[in-house]
Amino acid sequence: MKYCSFCGTQIDDDNAKFCPNCGKGTVAPQYVVQTANVVQDAPNAGFAVLSFFFPLIGLILYLVWNDTMPLRAKSCGKGALIGVIAYVGFIVLVLVLFSALASAVIGTTHYLY
Repeated sequence: MKYCSFCGTQIDDDNAKFCPNCGKGTVAPQYVVQTANVVQDAPNAGFAVLSFFFPLIGLILYLVWNDTMPLRAKSCGKGALIGVIAYVGFIVLVLVLFSALASAVIGTTHYLY
């Protein structure tokens, strides 16, 4: 036994497509379930390495993905930050070595006046 969902009348025929009292359809509407496109957000080592070698690209990716994919953006930001620190450290090391070498060369040179 089923009942009309509009008027509540009992419908004797289980295969009836219309209510005998009000004439409305008895078949339940088919609902379409839409699934949302889920973005897979996870830290990505490839983007972190890319950001390490090209910190400007890492900064841009961090700013673009910060709202939509925060974990991936964070890995890009970390890679860019570590890359900048490594570049600055490398430049400081080169300058210290160059100045030590230059002072050693200049200190042993004898000027003839």
